[in-house]
Amino acid sequence: MSTPEPLQHTVTIPASIPMVSLLGPADEFLRLVESSFDADIHVRGNQVTIRATAAESALVERLLEELVTMIRTGQGLTTETIERSITILRTETEERPADVLSLNILSNRGRTIRPKTLNQKRYVDAIDKHTIVFGIGPAGTGKTYLAMAKAVQALQAKDVTRIILTRPAVEAGENLGFLPGTLSEKIDPYLRPLYDALHDMLDPETIPKLLAAGTIEVAPLAYMRGRTLNDAFIILDEAQNTSPEQMKMFLTRLGFGSKMVVTGDITQIDLPGGQRSGLRVVREILDGVRDISFPQLTSADVVRHKLVGRIVAAYDEYEGEGEGHERRRSR
Repeated sequence: MSTPEPLQHTVTIPASIPMVSLLGPADEFLRLVESSFDADIHVRGNQVTIRATAAESALVERLLEELVTMIRTGQGLTTETIERSITILRTETEERPADVLSLNILSNRGRTIRPKTLNQKRYVDAIDKHTIVFGIGPAGTGKTYLAMAKAVQALQAKDVTRIILTRPAVEAGENLGFLPGTLSEKIDPYLRPLYDALHDMLDPETIPKLLAAGTIEVAPLAYMRGRTLNDAFIILDEAQNTSPEQMKMFLTRLGFGSKMVVTGDITQIDLPGGQRSGLRVVREILDGVRDISFPQLTSADVVRHKLVGRIVAAYDEYEGEGEGHERRRSR
């Protein structure tokens, strides 16, 4: 089977687009694009000449169109943006990188929070469209962070009157019983990541006032029992550490005008004694129930240091091989 002959095609970049914004400092972005495709790319003025197979040439042209759109919307390009755009283009999807990567959820102190991957965009869309959303995926995929950004957005838009953030304090029992301090002081370390995220999204001086007024509540899951939560955006974080009974208790707290997002990583369960995780079984129970969504995030959606994604993928592969060995031994 013969290899397709490369073709030459020229793309004209609009004169309104500064070429340095598109090509990057010292042509850094251009080199990244060329190394990511089986293509020779040359630039003269605002003319970009692509020599590649028809398929690769079409992808490069689409990428350039997306990057031009992002520049026009005021989003500065980075190597990270370009890499993620290429990943989305190589995925069989109708969704455009510019739509995915330019969706602004929240801006604070000059920083904008937006989805960084296709699955993150689908997760955010699911939160918009459904009353209860389960965001399941490994560490670093933005499950809680994006949910909290949507909660703050809903509060600022007056779609809800309060935000409730909760976590199961798995270790806040016997193991902490002998530590000095009040119950609140003992539990606080398990809620600290939620406070940290809030400080990224709101002016620090307003947070104590919102907490004191009850507009934002951060509490252990046990504090939810017996309540009905109306007009609230409720986030249950680290839900893999709930029992099935706790998960049912939490979900049935839903009141009128409220929205729930449940986040967790079923590969990091800390429940004692092999206890079943409520997050593991809830999909079997609620899958197919209207107005509930289960968007899935993977190691490809890790937005921390690049090495975190590689670590998560390596563990997934190792654990997959281990399950294969166990199945073979059991035969």
